[in-house]
Amino acid sequence: MPPEKKWWQEGKTPDYRFTLANERTFLAWVRTSLAFMAGAVGIEQFTPQASPPELKIALVLILLAVGASMGFLAWRRWRRNEYAMRMEQDLPYTRSVPFLGGFVVVLAFLLGFLLWLG
Repeated sequence: MPPEKKWWQEGKTPDYRFTLANERTFLAWVRTSLAFMAGAVGIEQFTPQASPPELKIALVLILLAVGASMGFLAWRRWRRNEYAMRMEQDLPYTRSVPFLGGFVVVLAFLLGFLLWLG
């Protein structure tokens, strides 16, 4: 009995240009994820006098959590797109983009509030 195929061996190999475009998109999501985590480190290290400290800690933890979850979502999106291309299906819709957009708006308000409080 031959071993079962892995998901990346199923279907038809897609055009390399589409595979490379999918990888570039994945890497862009990873860069965004790393930027959120770097922002968390920056806020923690370079704003020791920020008040209230609870808001600063909450903001740092939220940035770290969103950054980490975006890394996972990037991998999941890359895998789903790669599988869809191999099976010659339409690319699946992602809810990550509206989530990220909403988070950036909330983040801007929280950072503004933190700066306003001094």
